[in-house]
Amino acid sequence: MLREKQSTFVSQFLAPNALLNDFRPDQEGNVAIVFCLMATVLMLAVGAAVDVGRWLHARDQTVAAVDAALLAGGRQLQTDGSDQDSAIAAAQKLYVQNTKSRLPVIGDSISFAVGNDGISVVANGTAYIQTPFLQIANIDKLPLIAEGQQPIAQAQLAVTGGNGSQIQSLEISVMLDVTGSMAGQKLQDLKDSASDLLNIVLLSGQSNLTVKVGIVPFSEDIRLPNTAALNLARGTSNLPSTKSITTGSGWSQTTTKYYLSDCVVERAGNEKYTDAAPAAGQYVMAHYTTSSSGGKGKCTVPSTAAIAPLTSDKSSLLTIVSNLKAAGGTAGHLGTAWAWYLLSPNWASLWPTSTPAPYGTETVQKIAILMTDGEYNTQYDSNGISVNQNSYPTCSSAVNGCSTTQARSLCAAMKQQGIVIYTIGFQLGGNQTAIDTLSQCATAPTTPMDHVKFYNVTSGVQLKQAFRDIALKLTSLHLSM
Repeated sequence: MLREKQSTFVSQFLAPNALLNDFRPDQEGNVAIVFCLMATVLMLAVGAAVDVGRWLHARDQTVAAVDAALLAGGRQLQTDGSDQDSAIAAAQKLYVQNTKSRLPVIGDSISFAVGNDGISVVANGTAYIQTPFLQIANIDKLPLIAEGQQPIAQAQLAVTGGNGSQIQSLEISVMLDVTGSMAGQKLQDLKDSASDLLNIVLLSGQSNLTVKVGIVPFSEDIRLPNTAALNLARGTSNLPSTKSITTGSGWSQTTTKYYLSDCVVERAGNEKYTDAAPAAGQYVMAHYTTSSSGGKGKCTVPSTAAIAPLTSDKSSLLTIVSNLKAAGGTAGHLGTAWAWYLLSPNWASLWPTSTPAPYGTETVQKIAILMTDGEYNTQYDSNGISVNQNSYPTCSSAVNGCSTTQARSLCAAMKQQGIVIYTIGFQLGGNQTAIDTLSQCATAPTTPMDHVKFYNVTSGVQLKQAFRDIALKLTSLHLSM
């Protein structure tokens, strides 16, 4: 009996262990558990990849939009540096346009402003994109712009010298036609256009790299900025206050009295087409005129239109441009020569406070801009008296030949010194001589990508665009930060 009870107890005790032994080799549920664990990790990784992909896409769009907006604002600032509000508005407008297709973002505080230097446009702020999947890891948003990096970036105006790569200082001489044919609306168009160029190229906040501009108004003569420059250019000895010139013979003989003016004309002799410094035997000639006032000859160019040597003083240059008046014939070779002399280190004695850099200075590019509205038709005899208007190509009475021929020779010599020449013809009509002169004077393109430097324009709008195009070629925008 006891044995039976013991047997029953043993059977009951061993039965559960037997059941456990039955389950011990069964591993069918492990795969499901591992799969569940792996699936969770994979889903989190895929979600993170989706969030990061969305972030990268939105970030690229945002950065591109900021860069484009900065360039738009910078270009507007280049065009009119006095209107900073327009530059900011241009940047903001383009940023909004370029982010319309961007994924929805939150906290977009990106804004634009003109930098303290007045020649840059800066972007500040940031923006975020939400992260539906990374919220599991307590990351609910990602910044599209690095937090704490202010400003984000900026568009900075830089002087390039028109070569598109090496940054250089500029020395720019601008020849402006103020002859009688420029009177009226044409002169106002010229004033607007030249002022526009000055506003673009004369950047504020210049440091080591600078832009200096000189202005050469011309008609039948050239007026120098002061008596010291005048005497250095024409010499002070053997200059009679009057000259009496007799022409004809017999009954047709006439004598005309001419008066020494305070203006100068061309240079005769072996140095007539060079920039050799003025000296004995190579001074420029004084201008003698039949009209006089107080016993002195009258300059064609008024006192308000004297040459302005190279300077960074935009205000003074703008004042000169605004006071220009039109009168006289077109002695274009005079303007061409003096545009060269302003840039020439050989003539530095005439402008001691505005010394041009030596030729070949790597950090300096010399530029001449020659503007006229017609054929060069006034030249001079050995007495400094104008002769033979509209007589190209002979001009037999002129000591140096025709104004057109002289201008072309001067341009060729200027280019040999490394001076880059831009030319602008304004309402030339069908005057092929004028067109040919300006075309020959302009520096020829040196590469297939180089720009043509002769502009033949027919309206005030086109004239302004030509000056602006030149100005923008000489300056560039670059993004930083």
